[in-house]
Amino acid sequence: MELAGSAVPAVNRPWQASSDHLRLSVRLTPNGGRDAIDGVETGSDGECYLKARVSVAPEKGKANKALIALLAKSLGIPKSSLELLSGDTARKKILRIDGDPEDLAERLNAIAKG
Repeated sequence: MELAGSAVPAVNRPWQASSDHLRLSVRLTPNGGRDAIDGVETGSDGECYLKARVSVAPEKGKANKALIALLAKSLGIPKSSLELLSGDTARKKILRIDGDPEDLAERLNAIAKG
C-alpha cells in the first residue's frame, strides 16, 4: 500500500497502515540526555524502527510516558491518540497511533528525516 508522503521508502518505514490508525515500531533510549527523534534505522535483525530518546529514567513507566508525549508533540496530535501496544519494559516498542493513516504517514516522514 503506497501512502502519500512516501519520502521514506516502503521497505524502510517503521510503520504499517490500517484503515484508521498506524502501528509504529520505536527503539527508545531512556536517559538519553534530551527528548528527541533521531530518524529511522534498520536493526541487525532487518527490522526498521524510529529511533527516539528521552531524558527520563526507565522506571515506573516514566520513559514510556515521555515517549508518548514526545511523539504527540512531534506529530501535533493529542497524547490520547497514542497507545503502547507492546514493549512496556523493552527498548523496542510498538505503538498504535489513531487517526488518518495518510496524514500520519506524512507527519512521520517529516519527523523521521529530522
